[in-house]
Amino acid sequence: MLLTHEQAILNAERALNKLVKKHTRAGYKPQWHFSAKRGWINDPNGLIFFKGYYHLFYQFNPYKPIWGAMHWGHAISRDLINWEHLPIALAPSEVYDNYEKGGCFSGCAVDDNGILTLLYTGVAYNQGKIVQSQCLALSEDGIHFEKYEGNPVIAGPPESGSDAFRDPKVWLHENIWYMVIGTSKDGLGKALLYKSLDLKKWEYINVLCESRGEFGSMWECPDFFELNGKHVLTFSPVGVGYRKAVYLVGDMDYKTGRFHYQSIGEIDWGFDYYAPQTMLDNKGRRIIIAWANSCDWMPWWKGYSPAISEGWCGSLSFPREVKLCTDGKLQFIPVEEYKLLRVGHSKKVKAKVYGETEVSLPASGELCFEMFLEVDVSISKANKIEIGLKVASSKKTLVICDLGKADLILNRNNSDGWSTGENRCPLEVSSEKIIRLHIFVDRSYIEIYTDNYRTVISGNVYAGDCATGSYLKVYGGDAYIEGFSYILKPIPHSRLAQT
Repeated sequence: MLLTHEQAILNAERALNKLVKKHTRAGYKPQWHFSAKRGWINDPNGLIFFKGYYHLFYQFNPYKPIWGAMHWGHAISRDLINWEHLPIALAPSEVYDNYEKGGCFSGCAVDDNGILTLLYTGVAYNQGKIVQSQCLALSEDGIHFEKYEGNPVIAGPPESGSDAFRDPKVWLHENIWYMVIGTSKDGLGKALLYKSLDLKKWEYINVLCESRGEFGSMWECPDFFELNGKHVLTFSPVGVGYRKAVYLVGDMDYKTGRFHYQSIGEIDWGFDYYAPQTMLDNKGRRIIIAWANSCDWMPWWKGYSPAISEGWCGSLSFPREVKLCTDGKLQFIPVEEYKLLRVGHSKKVKAKVYGETEVSLPASGELCFEMFLEVDVSISKANKIEIGLKVASSKKTLVICDLGKADLILNRNNSDGWSTGENRCPLEVSSEKIIRLHIFVDRSYIEIYTDNYRTVISGNVYAGDCATGSYLKVYGGDAYIEGFSYILKPIPHSRLAQT
């Protein structure tokens, strides 16, 4: 039986409501990192500030808490904190099975003279082959979307691409629309560049940028934007191990369609940060959000996560503002609106910590908190600083500043009985007098910022409802610490999602 798009969305909404009624407990759910009511979510899509609201779309399976034929979920906010769930925006429908029976994959949103326009990848299967094409949907009210009758607007890849041809991101430059698409060719990741006058007829220009082997075999979810006179390309490379989200900073030549980069960096060094996308808001800020549940990447996800027992899986990172430093590196600073979540302030801790003795840190026993910590290493002899975050009963997640190797480490091997692994990254400020850490804990997600927000490492920890405190320990000598924290409250969309 053939389905219209409206019928496909109605079916999806009914399935979602059944999941919500079936699963009444959500003890693992983060409280202020965005998540859907129930079901599976992955990549953020269509980030845009439109007619007074931040719009957040996301890859969504409303039928089950596992990956499946992708829909687009939708939520709006005025402050990036309190989100209102809206009806599903896109659903794969049989009427359009020639190009999207396999799902409505990732893409973006633009404001086309007051029309909220979505561009996304439609996925179909033809004689055992995956066919990926670029499609268009439009909305006058910003809520209900109609698919363009001329879809797909780009039926297939150019010679420079391959069957892996997805995740369009579109921007306007000098009254011309440009689109970057991720692809793979000869085992190397690439970003392809197109242009259009009307968003419907597209002309291929060039390979915008490509890997020489250091950035994997496929570039997923590319984004391209200008920041203080420079241009930035971000993407998630496939097949590079520790690299989940890369940024390149350089110069764009619109005449040739080529991007020439000078700086390379990691957006986040953690386990669970993938497919970031940015938007420019009404305050002139470049804001970035990513999928925060990508540790076991496609196609198996190794059992997904304990959250499946509660009928959901997946959340998004907290919004960060992107800023350009004078040396070409980027900062990723939590948007200032997070301060609306503060409900309690701890006493300040100031102490000398002696070798291998534990000192309790602020916010002990809390599941959702923000912690500032300064360690003065100029008058100490310690060669390693260990921070233990006990947000899962007797278990602990370790944040380690290895001063001898100049590394920052996130260790989850004893976090929750589920998560494993140790990720490390360079600690730029290891040679300075004071190391400053800004840590967020939100029940099942931890984010650590340092190096003046140039270095971020994050990951999931499925804590449940127990927290027994946090501590600091030093090795190889003593150290001087100062710290304080704020308790952070749950937000309405999270409570709504649990009922």
